[in-house]
Amino acid sequence: HGKNIVILVSHIQDPASQRLTWNKPPKSVLVIKKIQDASLLQPFKELCVFLTEKNMIVYVERKVLADPVIQADESFAAVIQKFCTFREDLNDISNRVDFIICLGGDGTLLYASSLFQKSVPPVMSFHLGSLGFLTPFNFDTYQSQVTQIIEGNAAIILRSRLRVVKESREKNARVDKKGIIMTNGDSEGSRKAMQYQVLNEVVVDRGPFSYLSNVDLFLDGHLITTVQGDGVIVSTPTGSTAYAVAAGASMIHPNVPAIMITPICPHSLSFRPIVVPAGVELKIMLSRDSRNTAWVSFDGRKRQEICHGDNITITTSCFPVPSICFQDPVNDWFESLAQCLHWNVRKKQNYLSSKEDVF
Repeated sequence: HGKNIVILVSHIQDPASQRLTWNKPPKSVLVIKKIQDASLLQPFKELCVFLTEKNMIVYVERKVLADPVIQADESFAAVIQKFCTFREDLNDISNRVDFIICLGGDGTLLYASSLFQKSVPPVMSFHLGSLGFLTPFNFDTYQSQVTQIIEGNAAIILRSRLRVVKESREKNARVDKKGIIMTNGDSEGSRKAMQYQVLNEVVVDRGPFSYLSNVDLFLDGHLITTVQGDGVIVSTPTGSTAYAVAAGASMIHPNVPAIMITPICPHSLSFRPIVVPAGVELKIMLSRDSRNTAWVSFDGRKRQEICHGDNITITTSCFPVPSICFQDPVNDWFESLAQCLHWNVRKKQNYLSSKEDVF
C-alpha cells in the first residue's frame, strides 16, 4: 500500500568455517607450563627441543626456568641458552609472540589469557592437567600437531572475554547514607580504577561474612535486580561450563555472543540464571543497606574487597582469545562436554519387542 518496508537479512557464520591463517610464517612461540608440576618437566623439555630444532624463537617465563630440576639438567642447558625469558609483572611481550603453547589444565589457559590485556596470539593447549575442558590436544602426537599449526592448517575459535573495570574510592573519601561518595569537588583524586580481561567469569560473593550478600545489578544504567544470596557470577560463554554450571546455569557454546548472569544460592525461589546480549554494560554495586562488604575475583585471581561506593563495570572485551581447535569448534565442544562433564550419560533403555506386552 505504498509503504516502504526494509527487510534486513543477517548472515549466520558457520563456526567450523573459522580457520587459522598466517600472513607470514610464525617465528616465535611462548611456552607456558604449569608451575610446580613435576609430571610436566619431560613434556616441556621435549617440546622446547623440538621447537628450537624448527628454528623457532622460544619465550619462557623466568620462574619456569627457576625450577631446580630444570637447572640441574646439563643436557637441557644448551637449549635454555636459546630461550628468551620474561617476567609476568615487568615485561610486555604481546607484540613479540606469534602463538602460544600451553602445557597443563584449563587454569594454564586462564593464566595465559591474563598475560595479554589487549590482543592475544592464537593459543594451542595440550591436555596435561586435571580437567581439560579448554585443552583439546593430546601431547602424544605433539610433533605433527605443532607442525600443522606452524603451517597454518587448523580451525580456530574466538573465545570472548569480559572487560572489567573496578572503581574504588580512596580510603580518605567519605560516603553518605545512600552510598554516594563525598569528594569535596575532587572526584578524580578520590577514585582509583583497575582494569582486567576475564576469560571465564567475574565472581562477587559475601566473602568471610555470615550475612547475605546484598548487591545491586544494573544493565545499561537501569537497576534490574538486587542479588540477595551468596553472590553472583557474570560469565562468558566459555565460563558457562565452569563455576556457572555448578550454580545451575545453562551451558552455552563459546561462539554465542552473550553474557551470563548466575546467582549463587539466591534466597529466592524465582531467581533463575539469565543470558543477556554481549553488547550490554553491566554494573555491580553494594546495596546501600547491605550489612557487610562483598568480595570480587577475576578468573579466580586478584581477589579483593568491594566497599560502599565502589562499582564494577562489565562489558564484552574487544580482545578475544583465539583458541586453536583439535577438530573444529562444534565437535571440540561436545567432546569436552562428554569427556569432562559426562553430559547426558545414561544406561540405554532396553529394546521392546513386538511380542512383549507394552504394559
